[in-house]
Amino acid sequence: MKYTTIGALASVAATAVADKTDSTFAVLHFTGQNKFLTEGPVDPVVNPGKQATHYHSVMGGSNFGINTRGDDLLNSKCTTATIKNDKSNYWVPSLFFQDPKDGTFEKVPLFYMNVYYFFEPTNGTIEPFPVGLKMMSGDTDTRDPPKFGGGSNVDPTRGPIQPVQWTCPRQSYNPPSYPVDSDGTTAGLQDPQNEGAGAGFPLYDCDGTYSPLRQDIHFPSCYNPEVGLDDYKNNMAWPTPKDGLLTCPAGWIHVPHLFYEVYWDTPSFKDRWTPDGKTQPFVLSNGDATGYSSHGDFISGWDQDTLKTIIDTCNVGTLGMENCPNIPGGVNDNHDCTIEPAIGAMVKAAEALKSLPLNLPVTGWGKGGSSSGSGSGSGSDSSSSEKPAASSTEYPVKSDSTPVGNAYIELPSSSPAAAPAVTAAAVAPAKDSSEEGNPNVETVWDVVYVTETTTARVEPTPVARRRRASAHGHDHIKRHQHGVHNRQ
Repeated sequence: MKYTTIGALASVAATAVADKTDSTFAVLHFTGQNKFLTEGPVDPVVNPGKQATHYHSVMGGSNFGINTRGDDLLNSKCTTATIKNDKSNYWVPSLFFQDPKDGTFEKVPLFYMNVYYFFEPTNGTIEPFPVGLKMMSGDTDTRDPPKFGGGSNVDPTRGPIQPVQWTCPRQSYNPPSYPVDSDGTTAGLQDPQNEGAGAGFPLYDCDGTYSPLRQDIHFPSCYNPEVGLDDYKNNMAWPTPKDGLLTCPAGWIHVPHLFYEVYWDTPSFKDRWTPDGKTQPFVLSNGDATGYSSHGDFISGWDQDTLKTIIDTCNVGTLGMENCPNIPGGVNDNHDCTIEPAIGAMVKAAEALKSLPLNLPVTGWGKGGSSSGSGSGSGSDSSSSEKPAASSTEYPVKSDSTPVGNAYIELPSSSPAAAPAVTAAAVAPAKDSSEEGNPNVETVWDVVYVTETTTARVEPTPVARRRRASAHGHDHIKRHQHGVHNRQ
């Protein structure tokens, strides 16, 4: 009996540390069509406790705010994720259309958003994100072409990491979306593996059937617990291929590899600009006219048991996590989870602004140098300040006859010593000493996840999403498994 018990325990231990040799994945969809949880100049990863340096569009748990932490998210009353126990937040810079006729800006509506959860083959196991883990991928400060060129790269042994890309399905690629001789200084760079994708904004309309401009963002999947949850600049790294597996440094935790797909409703503006192969009208909310500074943020608000169950038992791919078996907590049936902005007012649909939110200048590709203080992971302040009360910000609109001035956001404190209004001239916040709670107010694996979208997509209902995603995902995961890698 003693031998049997020891043998059983040894078997369990061996199972627990066995390598994960297969690649599995599941796509997280979001409830509520064409709608974010909230928007505004808030970024609790890069700028906790204060106004963010630019306007963001946010998905996930309802307890999102300027000081959001993991425990706050777990207590969210609702979430836009299809999995009820995912109260995480996922956000990106908003996209704007600059009218070539009068220079005004209009917010580009969301078409829909997916987040791929890739559970990579590894020496050991894939573990859930620790509650409160903060991540950022991409560089919001840059207006320079990526060193890797037009392709994406998440393998550090292949060259410089390039986690972001733009995908633009078109009915014809003649002329190409990017100039064939582009060096990236005045136009974007073509992905050598995919004519429908590249670095920077494409110069032609994305007129593929039901396939608008898509923002693609990969996140690293190795977490260093010694650095901690909040240090987004240093707490994550990209796994390296070894013996057919993707490995993290010793002592690090291999977590899911996230991949954001954000589909923007750019076809709504196709009749308002004429492609000339030289310019394009879209600009990110940080003032970037190149698209090189695309980036995304994440804070984990997952129930640990739920995510672990999905990691270990779910391989539904593009059908969506809602089809995973035995999900603790079940599927989310709330399709109307929204909150008011924690700072300022939300830019209205079809509202023509005389400047970008916070009066940020448009920069890149001959429109000026890189704007300062835009909050990248490489050099922005991440300290916190006093908890502000609600504020009301109005961005200058076209119908206003007053000359354009600095758009601003007020950050009044609950104490008499309120902070002064923050103007565009002071978007790089100074360090503060206090931090308070949130106010109410993801064989050889050459892994690069190249995505080529050539299939039709019907109206964005949940069923339509699964149909389109299934066809798209076959190519996506097939290229991943075969080790397709974008390279120059």
